[in-house]
Amino acid sequence: MRILRAAIVTATVTALAAVASGCGGGTSPGGAGDDSPTTLTYWASNQGPNVEADKKILGPELKKFERQTGIKVKLEVIPWPDLLNRILTATTSGQGPDVLNIGNTWSASLQATGALLPWDKENLDAIGGRDRFLAPALDATGVAGKDPAAIPLYSLAYALYYNKQMFKDAGISKPPATWDELVADGKRIAKNGKWGLGAEGGQLTNNIHQAFALGKQHGADFFDRSGNPTFTSDGAVAAVKQYIDFMAKDKIIAPGNAEYGQNQSLRDFATGRTAMVLWQAAATTFAADGMKPAEWGVAPVPVPSGTPGTGRQTNSMLAGINIAVFKNTRNLHGARKFVKFMTSDGEQRLLNKTYGSIPPVTAAQQDPAFNRQDTKVLRETLARSATPLPQIAEESQFETSVGTAIKDLFADAAAGHPVTTASVKARLGKAEQQMTK
Repeated sequence: MRILRAAIVTATVTALAAVASGCGGGTSPGGAGDDSPTTLTYWASNQGPNVEADKKILGPELKKFERQTGIKVKLEVIPWPDLLNRILTATTSGQGPDVLNIGNTWSASLQATGALLPWDKENLDAIGGRDRFLAPALDATGVAGKDPAAIPLYSLAYALYYNKQMFKDAGISKPPATWDELVADGKRIAKNGKWGLGAEGGQLTNNIHQAFALGKQHGADFFDRSGNPTFTSDGAVAAVKQYIDFMAKDKIIAPGNAEYGQNQSLRDFATGRTAMVLWQAAATTFAADGMKPAEWGVAPVPVPSGTPGTGRQTNSMLAGINIAVFKNTRNLHGARKFVKFMTSDGEQRLLNKTYGSIPPVTAAQQDPAFNRQDTKVLRETLARSATPLPQIAEESQFETSVGTAIKDLFADAAAGHPVTTASVKARLGKAEQQMTK
């Protein structure tokens, strides 16, 4: 899912239970049909700088779809802080859109509600078949072994962005490839009001994304094969401690970053206060803050050793936005046509270029726009070294509980309190208890 403009609202245990008991949603209580063949309602996520920008971007494309099919699309762009709660309300009330965007990390949670149309072979064939899509992107569409609950629309991954001038001033000739190198570079830079690395310590989703990738490098999955939380495993504890230690021990993250949650770390980077930041598709934000493309570079997120890959060399969670259809849509035929349109090669090239994301449709990636210095790294990360967050119904609770634990640990570090293996394990133990109540 995208975190560019605001933190994502995550679901609670109570909300998910209520959704499951609601048994679906959509606009018609009788199940999918075609009794409203000339209209669709579409809830789009806020991908651009603001809601109005998204309306300007999507408006002409929806008109294009209307000219091609005769189907009018009523668009509502919903900010990220509101989107999941709106979806949950729709699934319980039965009053929802026909088509909607969801964060791909929500796929399994929303799949468990029974509210979304399963993309079985017939439905997938109606939009050109599953082979059109990047395999890792399809892995973030629901529980393994089940029909996808949604279709990949925009794909994202993390990269390491670095300030070229700050590196040059510190005598650093190339970006770090390992965490040891990153810490060493950060220490050379972190002086006289400058800092080595930025973080969003108050943003729960960013905390989870970083801890998950580090966890894979430490051999931790945060859940066992039965879906039970393993937050206090040695690997999970080591991963979270490594992330907090960038502030607590290594002193390369400014203490004030513990309170960041609205992308302040990107502004610090663009204004020369911070030399490095781990982020998804940051180019448009840097430009909005007055930074020129020649002033920054991009590299894969570091790994312990060697080059990024799978397993312990994973260096990013697989981020992105999926497009889904409510099972009770009154225009199933039109909804499938709309998903086919939005995932067509042409629309994928246009929309992903505009938003700075990567097309999950492989043919669309051939556009030169996805071979720039930043998009090339993102594209290669998605293909080689990104892993979806756990595709389990409780994933939203995971984001809340562990994300909050990391936020609290950053607060401890900023206040000068010791951050030890024991204190990290205690925080994660509390999060684990919240998951198992």
